[in-house]
Amino acid sequence: MTANIGSIDRIIRIVLGIVLLALAFGGVSAVFAAGAPKWIAAIAGIVLIATAGMRFCPLYRIFGIRTCKL
Repeated sequence: MTANIGSIDRIIRIVLGIVLLALAFGGVSAVFAAGAPKWIAAIAGIVLIATAGMRFCPLYRIFGIRTCKL
């Protein structure tokens, strides 16, 4: 896997992932209290943090997007 996520993209993904996990498990919003929205937010947060950690996004590869410099 070749890295295709740049530094700014990684930071944005980490921040959004943490926000989604906080919404899902923090009990801040009634929308994310239970059910599908809670689990969708949790899974999306985990995926964002994981792709930031690996510096690789499969969707970026499919669409030919690259935000990192070689």
